[in-house]
Amino acid sequence: MGFYSDHIEPTLVSCACGAKSISREREQIVPLAEGCVLEIGFGSGHNVSFYDTSKITHLYALEPSAAMRKRAQKNIVDLAIPMEWLDLPGEEIPLADASVDTVLVTFTLCTIPGVEAALEGMRKVLKPGGKLVFLEHGLAPDPGVVKWQNRLNGIWGKLGGGCNLNREPDLLISRAGFQIEKIDRHYARGAPKFAGFITSGVATR
Repeated sequence: MGFYSDHIEPTLVSCACGAKSISREREQIVPLAEGCVLEIGFGSGHNVSFYDTSKITHLYALEPSAAMRKRAQKNIVDLAIPMEWLDLPGEEIPLADASVDTVLVTFTLCTIPGVEAALEGMRKVLKPGGKLVFLEHGLAPDPGVVKWQNRLNGIWGKLGGGCNLNREPDLLISRAGFQIEKIDRHYARGAPKFAGFITSGVATR
């Protein structure tokens, strides 16, 4: 850990994840979470204002960064549902198998080093019939954009907490044993194309 990772990186990531173009995407997908919810990569709490709290009984907020948890305090102060922090990485979900109704993951599969293990853990903690609600950015369908994604991926990851521009979230989710029930893929309006190709939807275990 250092000054950059403790102070500058959380600020940059939080600003990027709170952009208007991204907030519009969150508004469409986050309200699908219901029941006992596990949010992977809670960050500074950008999803909080989009939860339909009338449908949620408990929220587990998994976020390994102390700096991000600190930044989230202002966003959760008025949260009207019970919430519990889990300060572990996505590969180490400390919940019992078949214990949550919804796993919510937004702009997080791009950053988890062991993303396959993390998805396996998400599948295990979901109850039978439970759902994975996802909103991610990743590899674009256009060769010209892909060229820039591959060129920028290394430096982008160093600046943005290990974020990868060229992962394919829908393939990762399918390969982890989920059945994708609903999917939408498009460029986010107002976002740069190299970082703004969005894959969102719902999958079941």
